[in-house]
Amino acid sequence: MNDPVLSIIVPVYNEAACLRELHSQVTRAMADANLSYEIILVDDGSTDETLPLLRQLSLNDGRCRFISLKRNFGQTAALAAAFDNARGEYFVTLDGDLQNDPADIPALYKACRRGGYDIVTGWRKKRRDPFLTKILPSLLANRLIRKVTGVLIHDTGCSLKIIRRSAIADLHLYGEMHRFIPALLHWTGSRIGEIEVSHRPRSAGKSKYGLDKLPRVILDILNIKFLISYSTRPIQIFGKIGFYSFLCSLLSLAVLAFQKVRYNEDMTGNPFLLLTALFILVGVQFITLGLLGEINIRTYHEATRNKIYKIAETSHPGA
Repeated sequence: MNDPVLSIIVPVYNEAACLRELHSQVTRAMADANLSYEIILVDDGSTDETLPLLRQLSLNDGRCRFISLKRNFGQTAALAAAFDNARGEYFVTLDGDLQNDPADIPALYKACRRGGYDIVTGWRKKRRDPFLTKILPSLLANRLIRKVTGVLIHDTGCSLKIIRRSAIADLHLYGEMHRFIPALLHWTGSRIGEIEVSHRPRSAGKSKYGLDKLPRVILDILNIKFLISYSTRPIQIFGKIGFYSFLCSLLSLAVLAFQKVRYNEDMTGNPFLLLTALFILVGVQFITLGLLGEINIRTYHEATRNKIYKIAETSHPGA
């Protein structure tokens, strides 16, 4: 069997109420698009009737496959498992709750091909979610992510995306990194596009996301910023903090000396003396952290032989 053009990847967790309709809508959308495809449904440790339904769907439709994880590993792990087993030239990801419309998949594919993009993300411009618990936190998070990563897309949280297989082949996902696939690909030099997609109210099941996820997102943003900006040069961030700490210690020492000379104040127990010692100690610690980080980064790259660059184009060796 020839490899399909599209691998449509859907992580599901306790979405038994939506699965049949989801499969039906994807099938109709792809029939209209006249593209070869496969559907990969990843059961992320569901506790309802999701897995028996997946078995039945895969038996009835030869283009539908499923992967069942041993427990609930999270959406990032579910996507990674699908990426490792997908055969398509392009990977399409969407949620299994029917809020993403499969009818938008052909438009994503056309935008990706025509624009020469490596990834095209959906923009849920008109979201059908509660404002306070969903839309507002998403707006704030998207603004922060754009500021930190420099990836100027409106909706980083939209699961509906199309990704060129070659662009994501060497990307290692872990933790909660599925939210930042565009930022990670941008880091490697991939071209990113965005188109408006439709968004529908949840018709069944229960949302897995809420305000309780916000602290995780903020921590992941810090992680992404470090990975993008300083993963190959940790001394630049830790050393900079240490350098500024030493400057603060000099400033504190100057104030301390001025008080001694001008007012003859006793230096014992003076808070500026304690601040000077504190800033010196913090400076030494952060510079040491930076140096240790540099040693670890060098050890990692020497051991794995992972390259710190991506080649966009090269001349033919025989030219």
